[in-house]
Amino acid sequence: MLSSGIGLSKGVQLLQNGIGVTLPIPLLNFSVSQRLSSLWNSTQLRQFVVEEKAVRGDGFRKKIDTYAQMITTDAQMSVTTTKKQMKYVLVTGGVVSGLGKGVTASSIGVVLKACGLRVTSIKIDPYLNTDAGTMSPFEHGEVFVLDDGGEVDLDLGNYERFLDIRLTKDNNITTGKIYQSVIDKERRGDYLGKTVQVVPHITDAIKNWIESVSSIPVDGKDQPADVCVIELGGTVGDIESMPFIEALRQLSFSLGKENFCLIHVSLVPVLGVVGEQKTKPTQHSVRELRALGLTPDLLACRSDQPLIEGTKEKLSQFCHVPVSNILNIHDVPNIWHVPLILRNQNAHKAILKQLNYLSIASAPDLQNWTQMAESYDNLTNYVKIAMVGKYTGLMDSYLSVVKALLHACVACSLKPSVQWIAASDLEEENARLAPQVHDDAWETLRSCSCVLVPGGFGDRGVPGMILAAKYARENNIPYLGICLGMQISVIEFSRYVLGMERANSEEFDPLTPFPVVIFMPEGSRTHMGSTMRLGSRRTFFKDSTCISSKLYGNSAFVDERHRHRYEVNPVIVGQVEAAGLNFVGSDESGKRMEILELAGHPYYIGVQFHPEFKSRPGKPTAVFLGLILAATGQLQAHLKEL
Repeated sequence: MLSSGIGLSKGVQLLQNGIGVTLPIPLLNFSVSQRLSSLWNSTQLRQFVVEEKAVRGDGFRKKIDTYAQMITTDAQMSVTTTKKQMKYVLVTGGVVSGLGKGVTASSIGVVLKACGLRVTSIKIDPYLNTDAGTMSPFEHGEVFVLDDGGEVDLDLGNYERFLDIRLTKDNNITTGKIYQSVIDKERRGDYLGKTVQVVPHITDAIKNWIESVSSIPVDGKDQPADVCVIELGGTVGDIESMPFIEALRQLSFSLGKENFCLIHVSLVPVLGVVGEQKTKPTQHSVRELRALGLTPDLLACRSDQPLIEGTKEKLSQFCHVPVSNILNIHDVPNIWHVPLILRNQNAHKAILKQLNYLSIASAPDLQNWTQMAESYDNLTNYVKIAMVGKYTGLMDSYLSVVKALLHACVACSLKPSVQWIAASDLEEENARLAPQVHDDAWETLRSCSCVLVPGGFGDRGVPGMILAAKYARENNIPYLGICLGMQISVIEFSRYVLGMERANSEEFDPLTPFPVVIFMPEGSRTHMGSTMRLGSRRTFFKDSTCISSKLYGNSAFVDERHRHRYEVNPVIVGQVEAAGLNFVGSDESGKRMEILELAGHPYYIGVQFHPEFKSRPGKPTAVFLGLILAATGQLQAHLKEL
């Protein structure tokens, strides 16, 4: 509670800014009272109270969405601020996984943000892992890294990119985190000897976590957001998500309908033989959800083609959702169209009406978003990019890298044509085992305008990555190495330029006579989870004339996100730099190498950090933009403009 005595003119000013005031009647005349009442009615923030007290005890009180305590003084105006009630939009999924709940949740956030609301996000993953840090990219896609070092689900990357926000590791809730917190409390004796059960202890922990995290500002401002979009991972009916469903049911009941909106994402398939849009899977999914105590306010139906009116009417009849609240998210040329589809179907009006926000929200301003989506569709020129990696069998393994390439290409009025090359296919051993695959891989590599070697762990494919880096270095092909890709360039340079034939990383060969990449001193060799160098770290440029410094706006330093446990051996830095491979960026100690550039090469850069995690639509990250500019012969002209 914050209360301060202020004058009448200041009170009017605060009221214009949406802050309620308490006014003693002696300070007021009728016209002033009318003016303040009018200002209150027009204010956009309804979490405050205005009260006028009459001299003889007769008065009136206006209260909207608040629990404020009245404060009055004899001759001054008092200001009372109150805690704003968070509004929640829950996105669930049914029928099958992989329907695009993350993109849907992100797009809902974009539309609400375009209406003038501040938005935050939470992703619930029902798996028992504490976080995504130890999960295989083949099984779960990439591990997205946050500023605070959180290793989280890739959907949080979608939230950050779409909404341009900075989330925390607590914005990703897992079963492992919840159970660990409850067990820790039990061990401390916090439950005073009670039997600890799923209900109420686990469900209470989930609710408390949601309410606590949703109040954390993620857009650089001081106050909590207006709306929190929650995505529940998995599919309704999964046994591991049952405690979360129950907790969310309790939360919706305690908050009231005006503070909770449920959107259920489902599939409306078309059977090839019949050619009819089938509603039965969605009907069953909604029935399952309602049996668990949650009733959807809106349906978001995924389909190949737009839904016909008959399909919507049938869904409305059997799912108890108004036709106007049945949204159709059909296949689109690129996912930037999804917020536009939602806007065009008045999804924002249905959500705002449910949350009682119609009076304070504006019409969605998606002009820039529309221009971005449509301009991409109209691009005709491509640039071919060789992605030489370990996990090329699943594109989601490198999702942020792909998005960063997209952002950089669009900034250059190009479409990315990513050529996926399994690093192991380039290896000499593969020429004997699968000669055609080997030849095709090298033909693809040679056809590309630039080479990118992303991050990864383990020795599989490393020889192929080294050969790709060697090809780019010797043939003046623009090259970008990220994390492992930077270490690969150091290994390659040490072997083929410095003559260290068996130069290697301790990760791949602990007995190498030339350990040019070593295990970090503070790392753990016994525990894998959260033991790496994680999160946002500062890199200082040692040479202000280097390409990377110019691309970062001639800044003295840059803050980027890290995820690694091996690093360049500081012992070999002098020898490597003497041969022309310069380490132009390092940490504050000057001993941890962060950025390298090859002298005399058009664009040969390696970075120990992961710049892809901070790339945004319309705000491409510097080294990715440099790679595309170099691949298309525009880099030097761009650098001259900086």
